[in-house]
Amino acid sequence: MAVSIVTPTILTKNPTEYKEIIQKYNAFAKRVHIDISDGTLSPDVTINETACWWPKGWQVDIHMMTANPSAHLENLIKLHPNLVIFHAEAKENLLPVFDTIKQNGMKVGVAIIKSVYPPSIKPILEAADHAMIFSGNMGQYGGTADTFLLEKVPIIKEIHSGIEIGWDGGVNLENIRTIVHGDVTVINVGSTIAKSPNPAETYAALMAETEKEDPI
Repeated sequence: MAVSIVTPTILTKNPTEYKEIIQKYNAFAKRVHIDISDGTLSPDVTINETACWWPKGWQVDIHMMTANPSAHLENLIKLHPNLVIFHAEAKENLLPVFDTIKQNGMKVGVAIIKSVYPPSIKPILEAADHAMIFSGNMGQYGGTADTFLLEKVPIIKEIHSGIEIGWDGGVNLENIRTIVHGDVTVINVGSTIAKSPNPAETYAALMAETEKEDPI
């Protein structure tokens, strides 16, 4: 079983709240997932990428919930995160977008919602560094982990054997081991950490679950 990491998710409409979350997570987080929604794929709008910042040393993945990826490229290049994840259902060809991101020294990923069958986006998966199984509610915390979606993992791996697999949506202490044993190595966790009375303690408990060899 590959080593998995828990990546706390930051989702907020408020720059002040964003700062508070950053300060809270800085005590324990190593890799963090920032959700950005501009209202084109989802009615919800979060802070945009121009309001994002993070502590030195963080490994940051940005999940762009946008139908128009090219409109955000200039700002993303300035931010220079570790990874930028776009949606397969975007209204643009993702391959030129991927090329621009890669040419500027970042990794690229694709979010795969429930209705997307991986072979239908084969060229995108072949070009991507990361595939994120998306079981959440776009632009919102509190999704449900539909673990039947783990059936997509071997299909994705057949297309691109070296791709990193992520999961977003509904992860908690009861289901994280099932997701990890589904060959997922990047576990994005939103409300389970964000709404915890002790986020650092919850993060540690989630990480401990990822290290257990038995799946249940």
